[in-house]
Amino acid sequence: MYRRQCQLHACSTIFVQHNTSHCHSRCQMGIVMRRLTQSCGLGSSPGHGRWYLDETYREKEGPKPPMRYVWRNIILMSLLHLGAIFGLTLIPSAKIQTLAWAILCFVVSALGITAGSHRLWSHRSYKATLPLRIFLTIANSVAFQNDIYEWVRDHRVHHKFSETDADPHNAMRGFFFSHIGWLLVRKHPDVIEKGQKLDLSDIKADKVVMFQRKYYKPSVVLLCFTLPTVVPWYFWNESIVISFFIPAILRYTIGLNATWLVNSAAHMFGNRPYDQNINPRENPLVSLGALGEGFHNYHHTFPYDYSTSEFGWRFNLTTAFIDLMCLLGLASDRKKVSKEVILARKMRTGDGSHKSG
Repeated sequence: MYRRQCQLHACSTIFVQHNTSHCHSRCQMGIVMRRLTQSCGLGSSPGHGRWYLDETYREKEGPKPPMRYVWRNIILMSLLHLGAIFGLTLIPSAKIQTLAWAILCFVVSALGITAGSHRLWSHRSYKATLPLRIFLTIANSVAFQNDIYEWVRDHRVHHKFSETDADPHNAMRGFFFSHIGWLLVRKHPDVIEKGQKLDLSDIKADKVVMFQRKYYKPSVVLLCFTLPTVVPWYFWNESIVISFFIPAILRYTIGLNATWLVNSAAHMFGNRPYDQNINPRENPLVSLGALGEGFHNYHHTFPYDYSTSEFGWRFNLTTAFIDLMCLLGLASDRKKVSKEVILARKMRTGDGSHKSG
């Protein structure tokens, strides 16, 4: 009852026309999807349409540019994961309040990415009031996965040039690269070039986002590391070592890897019930860890759907959160694809796995 549905007749008509014309090229498919969103009233929000796959892009011929390592990131990521392993050994010694606090910090930080950077700012799949935008911005700084502006830029480039040299975490370069390796080397020149040409005017117009970008480093020091450490140490006398290595370091590392699994595992392992012509997959295990972001074949097929899934709250805490915000009057205008359109797409381009459950 909370969902804004597409106009079913108009959408279904487009799909029927496309199906009977036997258009098999991905380029023609992209044209139909653009027409679909216009007919469904999904093309009016700022930023919409900027993340569709660019069929005109071609990778440059000849040898690939040499890989240049970013040793600072390699060292810091190595130390971070070593710290997280040490944090794991401290769990038996931690107070129950500290573990609960670490889980709360994880959920809040994850929502800053899933409900914030991803579904709100990258895809404009719903609208948020100022108080909710401020909360999601704070949560995003707790997550420390680049500021919102940079996260949106990279994510829109990822959708527009998915699985090509212009994709920041191109899964065709292997699991390790798409998971963490892309952060340990210099970006491919095409990633930089396409990112600079991307239209981010809607993000630049958001004063909350640009405020965070201006003060991002101090916000991360305060919200990602200091606050998670000080609370258990001050309020229930947890040791400073446990307070730092569990709610701060371990929680942060788990949050990073949960997000990275969307880029790696959800592009490699799982079925493709909506579009077998693209790489992203449906991966319920990734959804569990990433609060609903593992329904990736659906998401890349229907990137404007606020739920990133057709299954509502199932394995999708982010959708439940957005629905709650709507109930409280803090969010609105959720965009959702109709079941008729989803079924038509499954029948036309899916791998048939939906028939088995």
